[in-house]
Amino acid sequence: MTSTNQSALSPQGGALQTARLLQKLYFTRAGFSIIWVVLVAVLAKSNTGIATVLFIIYPAWDALATYFDIQANPATDKTPQYVNAVISIATTLGVTLTLQKGIPEALIVFGVWAILTGLIQLILGLRRRKQLGGQWPMIISGAQSMLAGGAFIAMAHQPNQGITTLAGYSAFGAFYFLLTAFRLSKTIKTATVNV
Repeated sequence: MTSTNQSALSPQGGALQTARLLQKLYFTRAGFSIIWVVLVAVLAKSNTGIATVLFIIYPAWDALATYFDIQANPATDKTPQYVNAVISIATTLGVTLTLQKGIPEALIVFGVWAILTGLIQLILGLRRRKQLGGQWPMIISGAQSMLAGGAFIAMAHQPNQGITTLAGYSAFGAFYFLLTAFRLSKTIKTATVNV
């Protein structure tokens, strides 16, 4: 870590507190994704009501998590997070409405959401890597989310597509959030030692 990053992570700058809050948020997001994948695997195939709720909860949770992300970053430009929150709220409504038409339509909405939020995650990761370090998993995850979104759109009308199609996407999200949280542990420890 460079001395610039060490000073950026000083308690006076507030970045150390931001790193700690983001680490906690990333662990929480990973935990949510893991629970969501387990619920999809165990319950969604046999219960369409639960599958519908799980389909709607995922983008709604992203909107809520984005709110917590905004709270963790008091001194930064929050435009990408606000845009992400609006997109996730619109997606929650869109998925709710399109599920009445069918799964393919909901998968298309989900795919567009994955592309847009992946782009925002990529942008945020690139912005935060200089200040906080440990953002490469978020950068990769954002790019992968964009690719996955395109795949969801392409596969939407193929046979046997449903909420289980999204489980792998969520599992990879959990993996990347955990990687980033653990990477931030190193950043936080180094900054604390150098204070």
